[in-house]
Amino acid sequence: MTKVTRAALLSILLPLSLQSFAQQPRPDTIAAQKWVDQQFKKLSRRQKIAQLMVMRLSEKRGKDVVFFTEDIEKLIKKYKIGSVCLFQGNAVDQAKVLNKLQASSQIPLLVCIDGETGVGMRFGDVKPFPDQLTIGATGDGAIAYHVGRAIALQCKRAGIQVNYAPVVDINNNPDNPVINFRSFGEDKYKVALYGSRIMAGMQDNGVMACAKHFPGHGDVAVDSHLDLPVIQKSLVQLDSLELYPFKTLIDQHVGSMMVAHLYIPAIDTTRNKATSLSKNNVTTLLRDQLRFNGLTFTDALEMKGVAKFYPQGEAAVQSLIAGNDMLCLPGDVKGSIKKVRKAIRHDQLTWDDIDAKVKKVLMAKYNLGLDVFTAIDTVNIAADLNKDIVPIKKEVYANAITIVAQGDSTLPVLDNTKKIAYVGIGIDAPNHFADNLKRSYNADTYYLSYKDDAAKAADILSKIGDNYSTVVVGLHKYTKYPARNFGISEPAVDLMRSLQQKNNVVSLAFGNPYAIKNLQDARNLIACYEDDSLMHDVASELLAGRLVAKGKLPVTVGKFAYGTGVTNSSYLPLVNASTIGLDNEALTRIDSIANNAIAKGATPGCVVLVARKGKIGMLKGYGHMNYDGLQAMTPQTVFDLASVTKISATNISVMKLYEEGKLDLNRTLGDYLPWVRGTDKAALKLNDVLLHQAGLVAFIPFYRETIDIKTGKPKPGFYRTQPDALYSVRVADHMYMRSNWIDTLKQRILTSKLGAPNKYVYSDNDFIFLGKVVEQITGLTLDEYVRQTFYLPLGMTTTAFKPREHVALNTIAPTENEKMFRLQHLLGDVHDPGAAMFGGVAGHAGLFSNAYDLAKLYIMLLNGGELNGVRLFKKETIDYFTAYHSNISRRGLGFDKPEKDNVTSKSPYPALSASPLAYGHTGYTGIGVWADPKYDLLYIFMSNRVNPDGGENTKLLNMNVRGNIQEAVYRSILKEQAKVAPKPVIAAKPMIKSKTVKKRRSVK
Repeated sequence: MTKVTRAALLSILLPLSLQSFAQQPRPDTIAAQKWVDQQFKKLSRRQKIAQLMVMRLSEKRGKDVVFFTEDIEKLIKKYKIGSVCLFQGNAVDQAKVLNKLQASSQIPLLVCIDGETGVGMRFGDVKPFPDQLTIGATGDGAIAYHVGRAIALQCKRAGIQVNYAPVVDINNNPDNPVINFRSFGEDKYKVALYGSRIMAGMQDNGVMACAKHFPGHGDVAVDSHLDLPVIQKSLVQLDSLELYPFKTLIDQHVGSMMVAHLYIPAIDTTRNKATSLSKNNVTTLLRDQLRFNGLTFTDALEMKGVAKFYPQGEAAVQSLIAGNDMLCLPGDVKGSIKKVRKAIRHDQLTWDDIDAKVKKVLMAKYNLGLDVFTAIDTVNIAADLNKDIVPIKKEVYANAITIVAQGDSTLPVLDNTKKIAYVGIGIDAPNHFADNLKRSYNADTYYLSYKDDAAKAADILSKIGDNYSTVVVGLHKYTKYPARNFGISEPAVDLMRSLQQKNNVVSLAFGNPYAIKNLQDARNLIACYEDDSLMHDVASELLAGRLVAKGKLPVTVGKFAYGTGVTNSSYLPLVNASTIGLDNEALTRIDSIANNAIAKGATPGCVVLVARKGKIGMLKGYGHMNYDGLQAMTPQTVFDLASVTKISATNISVMKLYEEGKLDLNRTLGDYLPWVRGTDKAALKLNDVLLHQAGLVAFIPFYRETIDIKTGKPKPGFYRTQPDALYSVRVADHMYMRSNWIDTLKQRILTSKLGAPNKYVYSDNDFIFLGKVVEQITGLTLDEYVRQTFYLPLGMTTTAFKPREHVALNTIAPTENEKMFRLQHLLGDVHDPGAAMFGGVAGHAGLFSNAYDLAKLYIMLLNGGELNGVRLFKKETIDYFTAYHSNISRRGLGFDKPEKDNVTSKSPYPALSASPLAYGHTGYTGIGVWADPKYDLLYIFMSNRVNPDGGENTKLLNMNVRGNIQEAVYRSILKEQAKVAPKPVIAAKPMIKSKTVKKRRSVK
């Protein structure tokens, strides 16, 4: 056998030193260890081995469900087996059997379920949640978290502690017969994002997640239930793709891992030895190199991929030798125990190995609450398990439905004044979708089942002819797996292809999106992912023009690449600049300014957006994420907005609360914040705080107290590399701050020196206070409030605090390689150290977004508070806050404004031609957002100029890149619509926080 050496793997894989969910003790660790020791002492040697076994509780035989209650009871009594796995049966029956077994078990059973789509995947009277591939089509990791949380609540209600989910295999083989729709897709970053969010949703709510199927089951063409799949990839290839999601979930403390039955010669060349039985895979790779120390479950040992080569208990022995903790469905308990004992006698295993595994399993049981027996309440259990299904499905479906192709600028919108036909493929009678079309549009309906012949198809085609304004084709009831073209018949394929030749046809595929390979030539094509009444309603809303399609294909299907998705949004259409009064040739000046800035090292890359009259005339990426030139900056890139957070989150929240009468600008901080009362900050008026003239110091370097100034390294006691009950505030990768230190941060602001009033000092502390005021009034954290109130109603899916919870890492622009404090290259964690110490959510910094989503917010403001039918403000509120409000500065209420002497100034700000009505802000990381109502104009500049050297790189400011591009935008306005002064821009005035501000914080 050729072994994978530790040195070889170390050269490829990044070790992670982490503590898993399974091992994180509840607060009373003494009680935990005492309980584990007590249970351990009850076990004989045979029973210790049985504690590591997971037994099947039921199965379906024909139409009947059979529970193995008596068999399991005997195994509990004789061997004290450790775990059971739920399969078929209804909710009440499952609960009754579990109650009986747990009550009779001297040591509590760890109850598992293979529930990727919730308990409905197994319980006959509970509906499943959406498939993972459907979730993969959505654009927000928060949705996956909601699914994970709902699954956890189901599991808790049903007495389940471990869910064998999520699947984090990357489905890069469309013919995969076992994973396919069970994966989140083919992109490793999206798979890692959605997998980690579902995991967090479950584990945050007390249910252990189980990442599967390690080391990656996505690129196979053989079903491991039937045979042993072979993957011929090198370790480098595996590390670059398949292992990435597993490493991410290990990094985020997944509680358990399920090991796949695969044959991968690069890991272990022993012929026909599955990865689940390979010590090279389980111990050397997963344990030693990836530093996973949670529970490992084998995939079912009864599957042919293992049982074919290791029958009659031998698979159980090899699994334990490999390093696994739990043996799923080992079959013959007595025979397996006998063979394990034999392996111990032959020095293949030791009793110390077994003891360690047993104690690990017992600790997991304690941490999952099994030290106290609570019977499952069977009253209304099915209703309780179903209660979250509909709202979760609606959220997922509305965000997943994808316009894959559209022939014209928009999809045909159905109109009940026109003649509509519906062709239902795969059905022979009306379904809910057909009923919707019939009821709303009096559509004529035609049906072709997969049993119908070519003659029936020809007849339908003939009747359709040219008799209809719009023909809707729905592909229904095809199988989820790709075998035999998903069960779609040749006559059905021929009919669809014939109908696709017509311009007025809209085709919808209700199911696995891989099936749209049959609709390659469709002019108008919609992937609907699932075939139930809720998705039928979402599709109906889309065709009626009442729903904005947000989904993207999670996989490549024929000519349709991964990520394909056309928005039918009227939020912000992209148009030729000339149609909104901008000169295309004049706008090309921006190219030279941006490229020159990149060439001279002012920033590795940037994104520029220009919009007028509610439409985008320019949206373009320049350069790269890093100076290495490997990853291009694109219009989809998400940036750290730095101080643009102030107006894009905190200030609009203050405006909303002011408009609603919940906040009075003439009242004080002490009126709203109890913890401020009794200090010299209590009397500060909110109006003055908004204007940065309340006397607060500009900036407090909170982090300095927590580091050794000479080395830049954190002092002991402030941070840990992994979170726990005491250290839960994430400030960066593998860096979690002591939770109670946030109170110290507040005290540092309260005790900071208060300057003279009516003096302009631009201060982060002003907006830290305002963010806390918003939270106090609303009862929500700032990130929750702005997301619910503004971002989601406007479809701003990438705009969020803590972006790692919402978008894939590869879409986020990296920022500083911080050489003091966090000592790492920051990616997806807020650049501002103070905001980081507040957990990534603060009133002055922490917000991330791409340019397109951010534009929605400011065009809403330019529109007088409304966008696409969503009204968020009165125009009067916007006009009031964006006007000049200070005699000693250029500030509006929260908003930055042009210099009042801009026309005559030697250093006009933000650009010479900006009108007095303009308002906006700049951000330290290299951001600029300016709206000008005079010209109905929006300009957004996004960059990561602090990458990698931080504030030391001031070229972006010194070269006035943002201002010069903004001036070029003004000069592109067609002359008949605006007269723009010809004076060139030389340099802009920087906003200096104070003379005492650290150099790296002085330039915005």
